[in-house]
Amino acid sequence: MTQKEVNLYIISDSLGETAFNLAQAALVQFPDAKFQVEKFPLIRTSSILQGILNKAKRNQAFIVHTFVEPELSALANDFCKENNLACIDAISGLVNTMANLTGLEPLHKAGINHNTDTEYFNRIEAIEFAVNYDDGKDPSGFTKADIVLLGISRTSKTPLSLYLANRGYKVANLPLVPKTKIPDEIYQVDKNRIFGLTNDVEVLNDIRRARMISYGLNPDTAYSSVDNIKAELDFATDLYRKLGCLQINVAHKSIEETATLIIESLAQNKIDAIGDNQQV
Repeated sequence: MTQKEVNLYIISDSLGETAFNLAQAALVQFPDAKFQVEKFPLIRTSSILQGILNKAKRNQAFIVHTFVEPELSALANDFCKENNLACIDAISGLVNTMANLTGLEPLHKAGINHNTDTEYFNRIEAIEFAVNYDDGKDPSGFTKADIVLLGISRTSKTPLSLYLANRGYKVANLPLVPKTKIPDEIYQVDKNRIFGLTNDVEVLNDIRRARMISYGLNPDTAYSSVDNIKAELDFATDLYRKLGCLQINVAHKSIEETATLIIESLAQNKIDAIGDNQQV
């Protein structure tokens, strides 16, 4: 039986990130399904919206929208109801509920979270920081960072750095290689801001072999050697013990899970520090 492909339209009068993230969170629950996702950001006139809705009708698309403008939201909802199209209004219900709870009238302005939200600009700055201080390019970044990640090759340092940066944290990372000098700056960083990443030997062996194969090279090299991997892990573990930093084995953790552990550790250390400074 041929599986039906579902057309999913993300429509917004802003960038559409909220609707897209919401849809993505649902899509991953259906790994065997076929979804064709199209994004339509910055839709702010009824005429343009009508054209997209007509296209959605022809393709029997499932619509997820985040219009803060009530007229556009109503147009999308009414059209979908009249034409039996699946539709999720991802924001107006939330806004209306907040209006009822606060007794205040919402602004109904699209995109203001990106225009005025300090957190948004902090994320952009953090992402630029992570790129500039990736793979120990500039050791001065370690003392400026909110988070310092250490790890041997293929312990997810870069993707984790970028994920945390998207949460607003300035992250610098350093690849660890045995017999290579550790920058002096690492020893100047608060141990509570340093996180040592590790992995299982077998997992690293599989990852590194696959990487060599993807390059069209012999998978059985010193890089993927079990003995060398063990030596690298031992070197990293010894360093983590000297630094007194938290160690995290990423072998069976997603980037999100590892990031959560790091963020929770930072929060707990902050609470402990406040407690230590309080007078009894």
